[in-house]
Amino acid sequence: MKSSLPSLFAVVALLALAPTAHAQWSGKAELGFLTATGNTESTAANSKVDLMHDGAKWKSTLGFAALYSKGAEFSTAERYEAGYQIDNKITDRFSWFVALRGEEDRFSSFAYQATVSTGASYTFIDNPATKLSASLGAGYRRSQTQELIESDAGEVLDRIKGGADNEPVATLSSAYEHRFTETTKLTNKFLAESGSDNTAVQNDIALSVSMTKSFALAVGFGVRYNSDPPPLAESTDTLTTVNLVYTIK
Repeated sequence: MKSSLPSLFAVVALLALAPTAHAQWSGKAELGFLTATGNTESTAANSKVDLMHDGAKWKSTLGFAALYSKGAEFSTAERYEAGYQIDNKITDRFSWFVALRGEEDRFSSFAYQATVSTGASYTFIDNPATKLSASLGAGYRRSQTQELIESDAGEVLDRIKGGADNEPVATLSSAYEHRFTETTKLTNKFLAESGSDNTAVQNDIALSVSMTKSFALAVGFGVRYNSDPPPLAESTDTLTTVNLVYTIK
C-alpha cells in the first residue's frame, strides 16, 4: 500500500495558502548540515520551516521539516513532516482550531502517521519575555506500520508494509517561548496524540542565540515516542541538532 503523505503535503500547502494568499507570513527557516571524512564518513542534514499569519479574526500556522543522514555506503535516516493549523479567535486568548498533521519516516516502525483534529486553544501567558499556549482536541489518525529488513551492517534491504489502521485520538499540544535576553531565547514544542492502539508523543526544545537581526544559531534536542510500536522496534527516537536559523519577516 502506498503512503498517502505526498498528497497530504499538497493539501497542507493548499489549505495554508488559500485563506491568506495575499497576507504577510512571518516565522523562521532552519538548516543544519554535517559531514565527516577520514576514519568515519557520514553526512547529515535537517531543515525546518515554521510560518505564521496572525490576523484580527484568524491565525494560521504552517510547518515543514525534513531529516536525512547517510553513512559511508547507505542512508540511515529519512523523515518528512508537515502540519497546518488554523485558529478562529473567539477572544484575545481563546480560539477554536482545526489542524492537519502528517509524518513519513522510511527508517522507523511506522511508515506514516497522519492526523486531522479539532478543539480549543488558549494562551496562558503573552508578554515580551514569555509566551505559553496550549491546545486540547480530538481527531482521527491513520497510520501504517512497516518492518525493516536490515543487513548485519545495518543497511535497510527491504521494507515490509503492514496494513493501514484508523482510530480516534485525543490530542494535546503546547508551545512555550522564553526570552532570557534580547539575543537568547528558549523554545519548547510538545505534541501528544493518544488512541486505543498507540500513544504518540513528540517534544522539541531549542536554545537560540541571535548573531544578527536575521540570523541565529540554535541547538535543539527532539524526542519521539510511540507507546506500542511493532515488534522489535524501538519506542523512542532522539535527535540533536545544531542549525542556522533565518528569521522571516
